[in-house]
Amino acid sequence: MSHNSELTGTGGDRRAPTTERRRRNRRASDNRAVTFKLPPGSRTLNQLKAACSQCSLHELCVANGLEIGDLARLDQLTQKRQRVLRHQSLYKAGMPFHAIYAVRAGFFKTEGTLGDGREQISGFQMAGELLGLDGIGEGRHLCNAVALEDSEVCVIPFAEIEAMARAIPALQQSLHRLMSRSTAHDHKLLSLLGNGTAEERVATFLLDLSHRLSQRGYAGSEFVLRMTREEIGQHLGLTLETVSRTLSRLQRQGAIRVQQRLVRLVDMDALVRTAPG
Repeated sequence: MSHNSELTGTGGDRRAPTTERRRRNRRASDNRAVTFKLPPGSRTLNQLKAACSQCSLHELCVANGLEIGDLARLDQLTQKRQRVLRHQSLYKAGMPFHAIYAVRAGFFKTEGTLGDGREQISGFQMAGELLGLDGIGEGRHLCNAVALEDSEVCVIPFAEIEAMARAIPALQQSLHRLMSRSTAHDHKLLSLLGNGTAEERVATFLLDLSHRLSQRGYAGSEFVLRMTREEIGQHLGLTLETVSRTLSRLQRQGAIRVQQRLVRLVDMDALVRTAPG
């Protein structure tokens, strides 16, 4: 009897395996960046849209004009997953470019080395955002992508998705729009961060992080910084000491509350007034 209970659940309930499968399915759907898993044709268009609603590839996967068969083909290109442990590189500068990546879980930084040998962090990427676009133009990656915590990405072979896009105009338009928007955001943010006082830079950084978290269904007013103060400084062009002093000053002004890596945006209007533009 004991042996049967272990196989079927308490009291020999043979429904337990089905219940466990449902739990696994719910856990999978909780990850906002996951794409649909079932065989081609087994889901409706609305179900496919819901499956990846918070991922930056959502616009690509559910491009207007795509038939269910095209979506199934696209699904096959986004099924490969890759785990990247904390402090390990997804790719490094100079490596051949083969794929773009959608962060499925975790957090990354993209970094390069300046002419004087200093490290420059160009950005931080969270779940639902893209990595690897830097390699499209030159055919090789121009920076390093390093995991700030244990992470996982969806691997999208670029040559294959590009070939598919050439055959499907709606997909091609969505792909170009997605890449353009991601690049434009990075350039705009770097332009804002490249000028202004330390307070303006830190306020802009916090507001941008808050906005991106909110877009993906996370709390935008209270969050844990996955990066260190030093890494924030390398991104903003500030020293570690300046970042720490600026956070403390914004806290004294009542704009934020900081407890180690936990940040709460108390007065969003005050941060907006501090940020340039």
